[in-house]
Amino acid sequence: MLRWLMIVVLAAQSAGADPVSQVTQAAHLAFDRLPDVRRVDQIAGHCGADETVNQTVAYCTTRNQIFLRRSAQDDPQTPYMLAHAFGHAVQVRHGVADFALAEIRQRRSEEAMLRGLVTRQAECIAGFIVARAEFAPTDLTSLFADEPFTGSHWGRDPLHIGPEVSIGLAPRAEWFAIGQLGDLAACAPGEFTSDLLLQALNP
Repeated sequence: MLRWLMIVVLAAQSAGADPVSQVTQAAHLAFDRLPDVRRVDQIAGHCGADETVNQTVAYCTTRNQIFLRRSAQDDPQTPYMLAHAFGHAVQVRHGVADFALAEIRQRRSEEAMLRGLVTRQAECIAGFIVARAEFAPTDLTSLFADEPFTGSHWGRDPLHIGPEVSIGLAPRAEWFAIGQLGDLAACAPGEFTSDLLLQALNP
């Protein structure tokens, strides 16, 4: 009953929702236990973030909060960037990040490859969320000239020591596009299956 009421309220709000609210509502309806979005004047100073942390969007797993710089909330890139943070949140809150970390600790020589798979899946989840928010399909290469999110933008407090991963703009765009097709089962790069994602997805 409580979940039904939440869906009704969110649906009523969505008619006049701004893009940030659209993405947030879509993410929360699709998956449980996801973070709230906190709009702030600057990312640095929150959850151990400094100027090296992404200054538009950052996900603090310790507090289960996403920080969004208020002045960027209407930028065309922001729905994607917020959805990407929610992609990591889905991984953290539903077991994928724990699995990935265990694999990384056992296979240090393959850490870059494994983190690359985590990133691809996060991009795919982001695309899935953006599609659920009913945005038109977007090609990341039309939004960015250079690869986004290569620096710290998610992790525990302090955020400034969070993972730094580069896989290239083209692979990010590819996996974001896969997610936008709306089939979460396809968010399974390499050895990272979509099983935990599908178990977490609300009916």
